[in-house]
Amino acid sequence: MEKVNLSFKPKEVTKRLLSILTKRAQDVLVNRYGLGAKPAKLTLDAIGKKYSITRERVRQIENHSLISIRKSKTYKDSEPVFVELKELLLTLGGLVSEKDLLNHFSKDQSTQNHFHFLLVVGEEFKREKEDEEFKHRWYVDSQLSERIKNTLRKLYAKLSDDELVFEGDLISSFLEEVKDLNEKYKNEEVVKRWLSVSHKIGKNPLGEWGRTSSSNVNAKGMRDFAFLVIRKHGSPIHFKEVAKAITQYFNRKAHIATTHNELIKDPRFVQVGRGLYALREWGYMPGVVKDVIKKIIEKDGPLVKEKIVEKVLKERYVKENTILVNLQNPKYFRRGKDGKYYNL
Repeated sequence: MEKVNLSFKPKEVTKRLLSILTKRAQDVLVNRYGLGAKPAKLTLDAIGKKYSITRERVRQIENHSLISIRKSKTYKDSEPVFVELKELLLTLGGLVSEKDLLNHFSKDQSTQNHFHFLLVVGEEFKREKEDEEFKHRWYVDSQLSERIKNTLRKLYAKLSDDELVFEGDLISSFLEEVKDLNEKYKNEEVVKRWLSVSHKIGKNPLGEWGRTSSSNVNAKGMRDFAFLVIRKHGSPIHFKEVAKAITQYFNRKAHIATTHNELIKDPRFVQVGRGLYALREWGYMPGVVKDVIKKIIEKDGPLVKEKIVEKVLKERYVKENTILVNLQNPKYFRRGKDGKYYNL
């Protein structure tokens, strides 16, 4: 993330703004917003106990103090600070999740608290609380905010439950929905910030986007990790390589034996060769070679030996002789006078 170059120091600005308040009012805001030597923020109850007053009285002091600051000459003199903050917020996309915005300012918790306080005091800054759809977020343009939220809703509605979309494709879809917006917003970094506001759309560790309710996005176990690894690989892969890739991509220690065991038990995977696994959604038939032969004959009718071998090799990475040995088993197949093989 690029470094933010601002013309002011947030701690100096908050110190000036707080100076117009009484000692107790200052103390309430310092504790409430974590503006002291320690960045911890106290609850209304904790501050109330300190002064032997109710939490509601603390809230009144907090609100009255913020109003007093906004009405003060010091606040008016600090107008360039708030203009600069507004310009930065617009540069970042006009609607930014609180976490992203504060991380953009600084990685230091104490410094973040001072920026947060300035956003709270600034009259033009609007904050919406976290809900089922979106995270805590800040904006200055209500119309733009609603447009972005509605676009996020549309993108979510277009995604099927377990669908995964490449980041570039999702960004293109987003930009198509907002093509009439100001050109300054039409870049990947801004769109990624907008996407990160959503609670319902998320990105997995492989950089693919989908619904956060899907295990393809919020992978929770070895089977989910294996699914994403094999899907990314795009073709059958040995279970040892799956275990290795899980460790690489997800920073999780994947034991080879455990990984193999999970692949065997999960119906999403099909063993297509010695130690080789593919995804069933790719169209591979489940079962051992004889099962595959039976299903091919059920589907396509009796076939000559060469055709059966050809079709099985599309389903399994095995030697031709393995197929022929299975085909000769009289418990399952018979060869007709026409030279074709039938199921028993």
